[in-house]
Amino acid sequence: MPQMLHAYDHYVLAAIALFGTLAAGALLLWLGHSRHAAFIRQFRGVSPPFVNVVGVLFALTLAFLANDTWNAHDRATNTTFQEAGSLRSIQALSRHLPTITRDKVDGALQRYVRLSVEEEWPRLADRQGSSDTGEALAGLLEVLSSTEVAKGLSATSHAHLLEQAIQVRGAREQRIALSQTHVNPLKWLGMAFLGLLTMISIAMVYVDQPKAEFLAVLLFAAAAAPTAAIVLVQGNPYLQPSAVSPAPLAALVVR
Repeated sequence: MPQMLHAYDHYVLAAIALFGTLAAGALLLWLGHSRHAAFIRQFRGVSPPFVNVVGVLFALTLAFLANDTWNAHDRATNTTFQEAGSLRSIQALSRHLPTITRDKVDGALQRYVRLSVEEEWPRLADRQGSSDTGEALAGLLEVLSSTEVAKGLSATSHAHLLEQAIQVRGAREQRIALSQTHVNPLKWLGMAFLGLLTMISIAMVYVDQPKAEFLAVLLFAAAAAPTAAIVLVQGNPYLQPSAVSPAPLAALVVR
């Protein structure tokens, strides 16, 4: 259960952002028409342009958070294609090896790819790697750096083969690191605070106009809350609903 909560806490935070915004808006509207209304209206006079100052700060903060999230998703996608490309290069270079040595390389490569797709990929949603996949990668590197592989290729081809293997290791480490990217609580608290200030500013501008106040606060909540929730849901690029697909790696598996 704790592991499940850890994997899907983006959804919990998204729900908090969505319903918290709506609750804050409802509270502000209630206060504006409660027994505290007379005290609150003493602070009337906030001009509409003032809202732009706080609103722009809020919008920029949310935009930066969204940009970070979607950049992580793009990097995860690119990393998958780079890893698959390096593995294809290893396959192409190993074709010049003697049959027995080539079969060893193919076997080590297929074991790594199968474990990456079938065992490790589902764990990325839980921000975890697979020790078996790590061992399979170490086995592949050991085979590629062996003397028999070095003798079967030219020095240049063998160096390129090892370079591609190192790129595979780097790509795997990168996707594990991206899966462990977590919501920065300070950034989101700052964004939430600016959103609350923006909502208060909107309510104070229309404090003497109940219908306009209700509509303005409702429109802001309807715009801000779903946007923040969508960004939060996509915090882990390997978690649904927009999970990065292992299809480029799966295409390498020999059935």
